[in-house]
Amino acid sequence: MSREKVYFKTFGCRTNQFDTQVMMSRLKDFELCGDEGEADVVVVNSCTVTNGADATVRGYINALKRRNPDARVVLAGCGAHSKGAELLEQGKVHGVMGHSEKERINEILHRPEGFYEIGDLEHIDSTVVGEFVGKSRAFIKVQEGCDFRCSYCIIPFVRGNARSHDEEQILEQIRRLAANGFGEFILTGTNVGSYGRDRGSSMAKLLRRMSMIRGVRRIRIGSMEPIQIDEEFKELLHEPWMARHLHIALQHTSDRMLELMNRRNRYPEDRALFEELAEAGYALGTDFIVGHPGEGEAEWAEAMARVRELPLTHLHAFTYSPREGTAATTLREERARGDVAKARHRELTALVREKNLAFRRAHDRELTVLVEQGSAGVYQGFDQYYNRVQIESTEELSGNWVLLNEVEVGERENHARLSF
Repeated sequence: MSREKVYFKTFGCRTNQFDTQVMMSRLKDFELCGDEGEADVVVVNSCTVTNGADATVRGYINALKRRNPDARVVLAGCGAHSKGAELLEQGKVHGVMGHSEKERINEILHRPEGFYEIGDLEHIDSTVVGEFVGKSRAFIKVQEGCDFRCSYCIIPFVRGNARSHDEEQILEQIRRLAANGFGEFILTGTNVGSYGRDRGSSMAKLLRRMSMIRGVRRIRIGSMEPIQIDEEFKELLHEPWMARHLHIALQHTSDRMLELMNRRNRYPEDRALFEELAEAGYALGTDFIVGHPGEGEAEWAEAMARVRELPLTHLHAFTYSPREGTAATTLREERARGDVAKARHRELTALVREKNLAFRRAHDRELTVLVEQGSAGVYQGFDQYYNRVQIESTEELSGNWVLLNEVEVGERENHARLSF
């Protein structure tokens, strides 16, 4: 008897990408499928960080039902907690499974009837992932949940409070992946920089232990909070295995807005930190929320003036999206109109794009690129500064490390040509 085929569709962050790998590794009685049209079951690992994310997931499910009406759709991920009951009641999905249930996916998918297995928000994975399907870089989830309560954010309510994974389990996972040929590791989680606070350890201690594992060549870290870049962490800045890119979540540069957002950082300290890290040779990214309640013209003008001062090179910009149950929805301050917020979003992204271009022009030599994918002689990868490079080559490069001594700097990415 042939086994049923399962297709995974992943939305959102790197943590979700890791969670999908956990679910894939737990499938024993099913066959992984690379084509949703051939799948008997489609697992949608969803994101719910904004209303737009919810709409994207819902749109995908609706379109999937038209393309493959016989497939059983299972909703997983953060959207399972925020929208799962609604979608199940509407008949949009066959079943719903929460984060804590993903390691039971093989058992759950056998159920012929609809199900709602939402689980709890205290679970910590025990799965050690030894392979990443279709990836050159490996994502390592080191913690789950967040203790911050930023005014706009629903994630702590769908991921739970911060809790660290077992350090020995993390290291064993890296050993297995390194033995399988992975050399770049990206640490991820809901609030990565909080790792170790509940276990008497720290991010810096974990990084040092990781770096001693044979085969580990480069380590990147997901988004950290400014207050988490402490002196112990700074001691690692010049280590050769540290990727020369850090993503530090500021969320805004107006101190009044940071207060309304219930953030723990303030601009004077943020600027000093960014200047110190830039001096150490790092490309620097951040998250920024546009249009939060209270963001008037004065706050926006101040914010943009300060963004111009910062040595920023990368940006994840979001337009504020009200999430039911979050503090921002109860503020008396007005939200920026939709058209105003969109215009501010464009202004901000254009400015940081200019900064990134200037950075790439100043750093166009000695770029170490892990090549991720390619076809017809054109490959892509990221350098140590987390800038994308497109490489034309007469030889197969997928999965290889390439040192580029010169690149052509384009508007959005760098380009190189190799011949052997």
